[in-house]
Amino acid sequence: MELEQEQQQFSMPRIGDKAPEFKAVTTQGDINFPSDFEGEWTILFSHPADFTPVCTSEFMTFAHLEEKFNNANCKLVGLSIDGLYSHIAWLRTIKEKIKFNGMKDIEVKFPLIEDISMEVAKKYGMIQPGESKTQAVRAVFFIDPKSIVRAIIYYPLSLGRNFDEIYRALIAMQASDKFNVATPADWYPGDDVIISPAGSCGVAEERMTNTDDLKCEDWFFCTKKLDKDTVLKEILKK
Repeated sequence: MELEQEQQQFSMPRIGDKAPEFKAVTTQGDINFPSDFEGEWTILFSHPADFTPVCTSEFMTFAHLEEKFNNANCKLVGLSIDGLYSHIAWLRTIKEKIKFNGMKDIEVKFPLIEDISMEVAKKYGMIQPGESKTQAVRAVFFIDPKSIVRAIIYYPLSLGRNFDEIYRALIAMQASDKFNVATPADWYPGDDVIISPAGSCGVAEERMTNTDDLKCEDWFFCTKKLDKDTVLKEILKK
């Protein structure tokens, strides 16, 4: 029985899987996930506990950037293994008392899930016993408009997340979908994008002799320009 419980705690959806379904009480009312968010990207993220300093800095940052994420067709949903009243008290304290990194009077408007039973945290593998058996690690799940898990990032309890990278990853995946390209290391909108490797000798030869649109270092490594404004026009809301 103990082994089964440990395996359940470690289980997590994989990239390409349908996001596990659940119903939950949140600070913004009841939700059915992921069906309530179909048609939009969603970032589902967990934090270890309310009234902790690293989590407070992260929630202030997420709330400060919420409009930026919304403009990229993405909703935010948070979770910790705390009760609803603890959530409400913590978020009120953040707004009324906490200053961080030039931010103050920050109101968290996105849903924060109550998960005292750990049901949702276990479904998403947010409980890592080697780190903590009673707190969720800092997991980030990127879920696309078809409710498919597209990317996963995990951080330990002591490490606050990099929000530039979370936003960059969101935009990069949307750009890949819109333009049928891949994005290289450290890609940002306006940088060159990567074309899928040639699938035949003929295509490889054509790419190496084509100097119009592609820049090929070798037959398998070809890039092309993708204008920043073109990318953002397709992704960001008007």
